[in-house]
Amino acid sequence: MSQEFFLYKGRPLVRLQDTIYYGRMSDPYVVMFQIKSHRELKGLTAADEISIQMMATDLSLPPQKLIAKRADRHGLYQALDIASVWLDRECGPAC
Repeated sequence: MSQEFFLYKGRPLVRLQDTIYYGRMSDPYVVMFQIKSHRELKGLTAADEISIQMMATDLSLPPQKLIAKRADRHGLYQALDIASVWLDRECGPAC
């Protein structure tokens, strides 16, 4: 039985509460989003402040080298946009 995930620009998004992972664990890097705050938008709750970290999937690396990039953005779209650019630059759109 295969499990399907929501995709953004061809990469899977997996969410557990206020943490979202973007990318495949089989690739060199994935991006972790941590939703720091929410806001009300037309009667719905939306992510507001998001902390972004691009992390290496190679767990044999020392802990200080696991996080390759960090940023903060307002809104999920801006966070996904920068994460997609980071992953494209590191390993191309096939990653």
